[in-house]
Amino acid sequence: MPTTSPFARNLRRMLMATTLAATVAMPFAVTPLRAEVPLTGYADLVQKVTPSVVFIEVTAKADPAEQQSAQNAPDPFQEFMKRFGMPDQNFGQRPDQGRNPDQAPDGGVMRGLGSGFIISSDGEIITNNHVVKGATAIKVTLDDGREFTAHVVGTDPMTDVALIKLDKASNLPVATLGDKDKLRVGDAVVAVGNPFGLGGTVTSGIVSALGRNINSGPYDNFIQTDAAINKGNSGGPLFNAAGDVVGMNTAIYSPTGGSVGIGFSVPAKTIADVVTQLRDKGHVDRGWLGVMIQSVTPDLAQALGLPSVDGAIVASVQPDSPAAKAKLQSGDVIVAVNGTSVDKTHALPVLVAGIASGKSAELAILRNGKAETISVTIGKLTPEKLQLASADATDLGGNAVGPLGLTVQPMTPDIAQGLGLPADASGLVIDKVDAASDNADKLMAGDVIVEAAGKPVGSAEALRGAVAGAPQKSAVLLKVLRDGKPLFIGASIGTM
Repeated sequence: MPTTSPFARNLRRMLMATTLAATVAMPFAVTPLRAEVPLTGYADLVQKVTPSVVFIEVTAKADPAEQQSAQNAPDPFQEFMKRFGMPDQNFGQRPDQGRNPDQAPDGGVMRGLGSGFIISSDGEIITNNHVVKGATAIKVTLDDGREFTAHVVGTDPMTDVALIKLDKASNLPVATLGDKDKLRVGDAVVAVGNPFGLGGTVTSGIVSALGRNINSGPYDNFIQTDAAINKGNSGGPLFNAAGDVVGMNTAIYSPTGGSVGIGFSVPAKTIADVVTQLRDKGHVDRGWLGVMIQSVTPDLAQALGLPSVDGAIVASVQPDSPAAKAKLQSGDVIVAVNGTSVDKTHALPVLVAGIASGKSAELAILRNGKAETISVTIGKLTPEKLQLASADATDLGGNAVGPLGLTVQPMTPDIAQGLGLPADASGLVIDKVDAASDNADKLMAGDVIVEAAGKPVGSAEALRGAVAGAPQKSAVLLKVLRDGKPLFIGASIGTM
């Protein structure tokens, strides 16, 4: 019987552990559905597109914490994971988590691997921001083996897009950005990249979903695909059957560290919009409205008398913002921007961000159940103004308010100080929520009710009166403060 080296035995054990982890995690077998593979395969497509795909090696300063982590790893499987930059078990997080996900610590520097694709014959290349983040040196290898140095032209962390340029390059093969709007769920796609530094690797699959929000940033609008994407694929292109780039592979969901058929790509339209600004200015300017928003839940839709859960509720309007100047109000529901529907709350910041500062926009809103149109001059977003957000809901207590299943007490300066609110804050503080109440999963002690059915409330009697006069007899709209942030809640109205 042939002998096996310790390294080979360890590697086999590592790979087996990865396989078992993937198997045990699923309670039942899943057979992925894929678009029909062309009878001739993808060879012609691959031959056409791979010359424009590049492999990127990055050197960056190492984080001391990363170095310490690598030095203290006694387990060979952990070392294997670190060597190849495997992510932690998480969902939808960009693989960097404070560092380049495709980099592994090596001495005093981080050496990383990624992918990219050429968009101009003189060497402009698109890749992920997290691939070149903190880079002190970038080496790019073309499909034909030629090597170049490159420098960063500009980056946009909010969409994880970066533009780099080769030094002294010309007459290079170019990839074409496609029309993401023509992409359909179920369309066949091909991913090309540099997984684990293995060089040009091609995988295929379908578009699993469009417009995915994985909570990695305010402008998430990912294409989801089941084409295998692994470490090192970051920044690589996702091609359609015509050979056009429809997305850039950016993130994965992976309980095991490797591909499980759930990958996310930045759409071509987002790339095109961002790269134009990076080329011209080295950074991206975005539109700013100046509101805090939250989703329309079924409870809120019922309390507001809305026909659906589409739109975004304005929880608060920032002072001296474009929204404030346009007389937008807390409680307004924004349902469209310049004729484009806000079908999901997350769509609003994406739409507003795409409007240039100083341009006018038409907002279709519902105010007190009535449709209105408001014209607003969009402002310029800066880091300190980045407060577009969605939030969940809650409720308060003091004296007993039977229909809501809670007790409340009036706000005092001492209570306000304890809650981190201004001394002159008003409203009702929830003391307790009945565990048997329909509002037990919506409201909590410490929440501050400031309005009920659109009316300010400062006493339990005022709250009971507002509840009794609520337009919808089964639910009442509450405006509350939770951790100092305004939220709307569709609270269920019970019986006395």
